[in-house]
Amino acid sequence: MARSALLNVMVQAAMKAGRSLSRDFGEVQNLQVSMKGPGDYVSQADRKAEDILFAELSKARPGYAFLMEERGMIAGDDDQHRWIVDPLDGTTNFLHGIPIFSISIALERQGQLVAAVIYNPAMDELYTTERGGGAFMNDRRLRVAGRSKLTDCVIGCGVPHLGRGQHGNFLVELRNVMAEVSGVRRLGSAALDLAYVAAGRMDGFWETGLSAWDIAAGLLLIREAGGFVSDMDGGQDMLEAGSLVAGNEVIQRALLKAVKKPLSAR
Repeated sequence: MARSALLNVMVQAAMKAGRSLSRDFGEVQNLQVSMKGPGDYVSQADRKAEDILFAELSKARPGYAFLMEERGMIAGDDDQHRWIVDPLDGTTNFLHGIPIFSISIALERQGQLVAAVIYNPAMDELYTTERGGGAFMNDRRLRVAGRSKLTDCVIGCGVPHLGRGQHGNFLVELRNVMAEVSGVRRLGSAALDLAYVAAGRMDGFWETGLSAWDIAAGLLLIREAGGFVSDMDGGQDMLEAGSLVAGNEVIQRALLKAVKKPLSAR
């Protein structure tokens, strides 16, 4: 595929940060297993990757604003553009030596997502997209899966952990979905979950309690792969609401209905 200059900037930044994460990932398993040791180490790896992304993107496009996981909101001279960046999505996987983590970069122009990159350096899988230009993984064109029945589908989800999320609500959602699908998967990186939906590896995905940097790139990737995404209320306020349901047109609608069904309705 031919990449625009803008997308090349994003890819180069992701690859450079990915090399830093790969080096740190190779060392993390050698650390003493304590919350202080590995936890601090992962935080350092996260910050190093974010520093690289901030420097590379700022140099290439001076003045663009940022929304970043560690640094938060950074205003720019250009109020039409904003980078939305997660330098390490899947921190717990990274900490435990599980090679399912990613770098996520999206660009907003006048409030609309126009370009995105998701990169898993451990597996060397690079997902790229630009608005109107399709979605790709390592230059192979992506399409969402074409299944039309939930009973045939493998669905991804996010599981709320200690100190986060409404566990009771999630258990209701999970029970409803489990009763209607072939399988449920939890990868531990929302950005990669969405990339897998775009690639047709999973048929759909739902999660709540997310931040904009977790999902911005994946939203555009799924749309450009022919998929549909909404928030949990069926609207288009995913970045603000922090919730989403994704799939092809038929499965997204059916999954949203299943997730929202009261437990007493079964």
